[in-house]
Amino acid sequence: MLYQELIRRKRDGDALSGTELAAIVAGICDGSMGDAQLGAFAMAVLLQGMTLQERVHLTTAMRDSGKVLSWDHGPVIDKHSTGGVGDTVSLMLIPALAACGAVVPSIAGRGLGHTGGTLDKLESIPGYDIAPDAARLRKIVAQTGCAIVGQTAALAPADKRFYAIRDITGTVESLDLITASILSKKLAAGLDALVLDVKCGNGAFMADQGAAQKLARALVDVGNGAGCRTVALISDMSQPLAPAVGNALEVGVAVDFLTGRVIDARLWDVTCALGGQALTLAGLARDPDQGRGMLEAAFRSGKAAECFGHMVAALGGPTDFLENAASYLPAAPVVRTVPAPVSGVVTGYDTRAIGVAVIALGGGRRQAADRIDPRVGFSDIVPVGSRLGRGDALVRIHAANPDHADEATATFLHACTLGEVAPAPEPLILECVSECCSKVGTGFELLEHSKSIS
Repeated sequence: MLYQELIRRKRDGDALSGTELAAIVAGICDGSMGDAQLGAFAMAVLLQGMTLQERVHLTTAMRDSGKVLSWDHGPVIDKHSTGGVGDTVSLMLIPALAACGAVVPSIAGRGLGHTGGTLDKLESIPGYDIAPDAARLRKIVAQTGCAIVGQTAALAPADKRFYAIRDITGTVESLDLITASILSKKLAAGLDALVLDVKCGNGAFMADQGAAQKLARALVDVGNGAGCRTVALISDMSQPLAPAVGNALEVGVAVDFLTGRVIDARLWDVTCALGGQALTLAGLARDPDQGRGMLEAAFRSGKAAECFGHMVAALGGPTDFLENAASYLPAAPVVRTVPAPVSGVVTGYDTRAIGVAVIALGGGRRQAADRIDPRVGFSDIVPVGSRLGRGDALVRIHAANPDHADEATATFLHACTLGEVAPAPEPLILECVSECCSKVGTGFELLEHSKSIS
C-alpha cells in the first residue's frame, strides 16, 4: 500500500477505510512511513477532517498498535480530564470508584502546558512508582481495586511517534488527532467505560464552551464507537478548581479531602458528579443520582481513603501516608502570605496565568527534560465571590527562594481581580454529553443527545 496515495486521497477529502488507516498506523510503528509522509498525512487530516467512522478506525488501530490489557473481572472503568489548574480530582475519584466495586487501572499523564499532571503530583510521594510492569500492575489492581500509573512503551506506542510529528508540524490542534491520541491510550487499558471531564474557561485549553462541546462530542462519539461506554461532563475552569496549585500542595488537598479534614465544595461537586456518571456507565448504579450517593458514601465511610492508602503503599509509597502526609510531602523553604492590596470582592482570576506562574516557580516544565520542584506553588487561594478587607490573606506562595516568591506574588496579584460587587454564581457542571454513537451496518450514525445541567 503506497502511503503517498493514501496521503493524496486524504488531501483531496476522501474517507480512508479501516484497512488503510491500520496500514498507516503500522507504518508509524515500524518506521516504513517516513516523518515527512506522516507530517503530510497529519496536515491533510487537519485541513480536511475525518468522518466519525475514520476517527473510530484510527483510534482503534492506534490502541491495537501495542498491548491491550485485559482483566479477569470488572467492570473496568477510568476517568480522563482535558487539563486544568488545581485539578486534583483523579486522586480522590479513582480510589472512590474502586471502593464502590469498580476495577480502575488509571493511565494518567504529566503536566501539559499550563495545566498540572497527575503523575507529577504522585511523584511528590516518596517511593511511589508510576511505571510498574504489567504483571505488577495487574497484581496491585487485584489487591486494591485501582492504580494510577503512567503509560508504558507497550501501550499505544503509535501515539508517541505520531504526537512528536504533530508537535513539529503545526497539527496538534486537529480535533480528529487529539481524539485518537487521548482515547487510544485510555482504551489500551482494557476499559468497559470511561467518564471524561472536558474543561472550559480561562484556565482550560478550550476557552469557550462551543470548542469544549466539539471536543466532548468527538471523544464521546469515538469512545462509544470503539466499544467503550463513554460520557463527558463539561466543567468550568475559570478559577483554580482546588484551593491549591502545585504538585505536593495538591496532594495535600487530596489527602485532606479523603480523610475528611478539609473538603473543598467545588472539588466535592466535580468529583461526585463524575463518579455518579462513571458508576452508571459501569452498571454499578441505576442512574447518576444513585451513583453519586454511592460515591459520597465511600468518602464518608473512609473506604475511599482506605483504597487510596493501599494503592500508595502497594506502589512503593509510605504505608502510613494518609496519617502522616505532612511529614512525607516536601515543603518549600520560602512560604509567604500575600495580603489583599485593597478591600473588595474577588470577582475573577486569570487562571491560565496562575498555572503559568507555577511553571515559573519550578513546578512545571519549560522543556521536556526539565526537573520539577514538587514543593512550589500556591495554597489557600481565596475563591471567587469572597469578600476581603485590605490586608486579609489572599493566597500563600510556596517558593524555592525569595526572588521567585516576589515574582509569583506580582503575578498572582495581577491575575486576581477585586471589585465591589460579587459576581453572579456560575454553574460548575455546564453540560453532559452522552450516548451519541451507535453502529449501523458498515457505518456509524450520529445520535445527538446533549443536555445542559444547571
